[in-house]
Amino acid sequence: MNKLFTGASVLAMTAMLAACSGEEAARNAEAESTDSGSAVSGSLDFYTSQPDADAQALVDAFTEKNPDVEVSVFRSGTEEVVSKIQAEDQAGDIQADVLLVADSVTFENFKKEELLLPYKSPEAEAIDESFVDPDGAYTGTKVMATGLVVNTNEVKDLPDSWTVLTEEASKGKAVMPSPLYSGAAAYNLGVITKQEDMGWEFYENMRTNDITITQGNGAVLEGVAMGEQHYGMIVDYLVARAKSDGSPVELVYPKEGVPVITEPVGILANTDNEKAAQAFVDFVLSEEGQELASEQGYTPIREGIEAPEGLKSLDEMNVLEADSVELLETREDDKAKFGEIFGQ
Repeated sequence: MNKLFTGASVLAMTAMLAACSGEEAARNAEAESTDSGSAVSGSLDFYTSQPDADAQALVDAFTEKNPDVEVSVFRSGTEEVVSKIQAEDQAGDIQADVLLVADSVTFENFKKEELLLPYKSPEAEAIDESFVDPDGAYTGTKVMATGLVVNTNEVKDLPDSWTVLTEEASKGKAVMPSPLYSGAAAYNLGVITKQEDMGWEFYENMRTNDITITQGNGAVLEGVAMGEQHYGMIVDYLVARAKSDGSPVELVYPKEGVPVITEPVGILANTDNEKAAQAFVDFVLSEEGQELASEQGYTPIREGIEAPEGLKSLDEMNVLEADSVELLETREDDKAKFGEIFGQ
């Protein structure tokens, strides 16, 4: 009897171990499936104001991990991206699944209009909560300061203040992006005009000093790098990237402080592929996504990942601050007043 009992026990234990092994194999297979990205599939429409090459590199890195997702990209300046979404909304058919554009004010507007799907990515736990919408409507993806770009062939003594754009030395020799096109410039306009020591007088003085208004930050860089202008107002990463490529330019963080945008990412409420959209947001905020941002020349927003050479980290910057809700409330009036001053 003992031998029979022992034999039966062995058989039972063997069966149990086999079952456990099977369950573990299934779990491992599921984990491998998730890691490989095959857990998400279908199409995804990505709207962004990132430069073409950067947007494509992000999409390529995401689809390498998620090969069953086909991503279509619409890229333009923030204001045009916003206009496209608004037009699609009016037509009752927003095509975008994921949005990544310049600043939190743009997202606050879409949040107010209930066009964003709340999603609190687990990756956001490694990001300062001040850059994460408390309702999960959007999360910052990088730190982009606006400072001065200077042509080092034309200017030997580097300035340290925004006032250089209003001085006789730069009359007719400076350039800035239009807030009517660039989301970053629109954000900067709102922030700078709310600073007690700058305000609208700063913009009026730049107009008196014959500053050139161009469409976007890329055109600012081109003008200064070519020597057509000596000074420019521009997002920092473009200058650092151009300098590393050999352009005669230098980046200056003015002593008064700098406006900072975080180029947030969010999911549109009517997405047809919520799972893939969430996976995309997760990837952008992940260590791998943030390392890619650093490699592309941006200051990452995720803690523990260093800023690229030539850029300051967030704790090294003197940040000019303003309330996002107030910036949203005044944005259209601010742009209208800018247009009046500069005849835009």
